Amino acid sequence: MQFRFPNLGKLAIAKFGVIVSTVVIACLMFGMTWAQDGAANVPAVPAAAPAPVTENMLVKTWNSLGTMYAIVFLIMSIILVALVVRAILAVQKNNFVPDDLVQGVETSLGEKNPQAAVELVRADESFLGVVLSAGLEKMHKGKEAVLEAMQIAGDSETMRVEHLLSYIALIGNIAPMVGLLGTVQGMVASFGTIASSAQTPKPNELANGIEQALYTTLVGLYLAIPAIAIYNILRNTVQRRIMTAGTKSEEIMEQFQALSK
Repeated sequence: MQFRFPNLGKLAIAKFGVIVSTVVIACLMFGMTWAQDGAANVPAVPAAAPAPVTENMLVKTWNSLGTMYAIVFLIMSIILVALVVRAILAVQKNNFVPDDLVQGVETSLGEKNPQAAVELVRADESFLGVVLSAGLEKMHKGKEAVLEAMQIAGDSETMRVEHLLSYIALIGNIAPMVGLLGTVQGMVASFGTIASSAQTPKPNELANGIEQALYTTLVGLYLAIPAIAIYNILRNTVQRRIMTAGTKSEEIMEQFQALSK
């Protein structure tokens, strides 16, 4: 029997808010430190020349992106962090095969007390608990009915995590497309300046559009690359957990069936 994903369970929204806020603040502090370090490494200019004004990296990125794209990317970043944190919590082992459930059920079955084992299973909301509960309800109909019920329950419970992981992949696919949109818009603005100018425009007149084109692509890739990487890592982790959960559910169900004979 093979399943795809475990049950998410109930996760505290407040916990997500705290984690997301911490990550955002850390990113802001890192950006400020990066800008300050970059300014410290700028070679000294001659005394006669005015010192260049160093712009904060975050401020420069915001101004280069433009308000609309900066807000869009910021919202996507916060959503991505929240989804990743939630997914990491969801793929923990206790959401698949809780050790206390396995030990409690095996102990009860070893003591020839299937009723206590059933109560433990029905009180547990993990992937293993939900699948075993569905199988126990069909024990009177035979082994085939039990396996079918367990498969259906497993597929039903997997929808939440499947959707969660797909949202991470969705951001990974959309982010570079938003960056490409900004690139096209920036290049259109630059060529529009050339077309509407009677004379060859100065480079600084074209710089805004070109800079926006490059920065939107850059930020889009910064979001897409880790999103896709994390998605694949979490998906592989889930598949390994499911193999363990499927094997353990069959072993425990065989013990239930042996006692019911």
